[in-house]
Amino acid sequence: MFESLSDKLQRVFKDLRGQGKLTPENMEAALKEIRVALLEADVNFKVVKTFIANVREKAMGQEVLTALSPAQQVVKIVRDELTEILGARQAKIQFAAQPPTVIMVVGLQGSGKTTSTAKLARWLTKNGRAPQLVSVDVYRPAAREQLKVLAKQIGAAIYEGEPGMDKPLDLATRARREAMDRGRDVVLVDTAGRLHIDEALMTELQELKETLKPTEILFVADAMTGQDAVKSAAEFHQRLGITGVILTKLDGDARGGAALSIKQVTDQPVKFLGMGEKTDALEEFHPDRMAQRILGMGDVLSLIEKVEENLDQAKALEMQDKILHNEFSLEDFRDQLIQVRKLGPLENLLKMIPGMGDQLKDVKVDEKELNRIVAMINSMTPKERANHMIINGSRRRRIARGSGTSVQEVNQLLKQYGQARKMMRSLSSGMMGGMGGKMAKRMAQMGRMGGGKFPF
Repeated sequence: MFESLSDKLQRVFKDLRGQGKLTPENMEAALKEIRVALLEADVNFKVVKTFIANVREKAMGQEVLTALSPAQQVVKIVRDELTEILGARQAKIQFAAQPPTVIMVVGLQGSGKTTSTAKLARWLTKNGRAPQLVSVDVYRPAAREQLKVLAKQIGAAIYEGEPGMDKPLDLATRARREAMDRGRDVVLVDTAGRLHIDEALMTELQELKETLKPTEILFVADAMTGQDAVKSAAEFHQRLGITGVILTKLDGDARGGAALSIKQVTDQPVKFLGMGEKTDALEEFHPDRMAQRILGMGDVLSLIEKVEENLDQAKALEMQDKILHNEFSLEDFRDQLIQVRKLGPLENLLKMIPGMGDQLKDVKVDEKELNRIVAMINSMTPKERANHMIINGSRRRRIARGSGTSVQEVNQLLKQYGQARKMMRSLSSGMMGGMGGKMAKRMAQMGRMGGGKFPF
């Protein structure tokens, strides 16, 4: 996400740093390039106009133009303004003083509404809540069936309704009553959508709102539709009064115009990002962290949270001890890969490390390579995993046959394993001091070996 915009902004800042000193003329030229970059990223033109005006006002002052590092001052101003248009501060889900909290999930058909409802249920469960799901889309039986399947996958309670019950209001009120009876503190109402906004849809949603008195009305917007998503969000807010936005498919949106526009246009915050199809691919939205990602500054806080949330801390300490004592075996290497996969797509993770985004521009992250590596290590004997030095030619042929790979791929694995041992020792001894620079370069160089793949 934001790849094109991020690249263009970084080029602008690089040019500014190359100037002997900043002048109103070269600053104006930089602002023009930033304006074009934002418009090409499909950011709402009114938002761009306000953004450029604010940056110009702050960047053209004498204290910036005559500063010792004026280009860095401009970067800070742009970062602060990006944070502001993204929402300034994180907007959290609000809960009712008297449970159950009712959350209506609304949006157009095809935006990912039902999947987002299930993702939200999983997120709530992980955060100590007991959600009750209900679909009130009586027009599309497939939508209700989809929510039922997803609820089963994540182990969430769902109210399916009585036979012949075909009124959205009846389904929603019965689901709320069941939640109260069974001690569930959140009711997630997956509402009906349409291909376009019409009077019938809005009337139905307004009736649900009046009866249920929801604490939150979350609009699900497909980020890949750009300004169409922003326009739909504005219309829903005008008619219904939404309280927040879930932006879906942001992992497939290279431009990011919807994310950068929706808060300013609707005056309602983005609360969650959908970053994939799986039910755990939902992230809380942090405006400041997103601004840093756009500017290529990484997002260390989100990376730390992912690690703490998904990785076994005891196992991590054990692994650290092995790395420090040079006891990092192939079995440990495999276990590390399996642990890291829990954090999400590798490409996204690496870009959270400051300095990595630029280093990895030409590196292809091959997720399938991970499966082949795990298969090869699983085809080894315990002795081979403990001591890779005993893996001779005949053993390599056997491992290749057992894992459905080639001897060349086994050779490449052993080479990469050796590099990983060196890298991890460097990382543990030098820790984070040089990670943004030296470690980024080293990992990028490793990724370029063997056809530019970055399998781990």
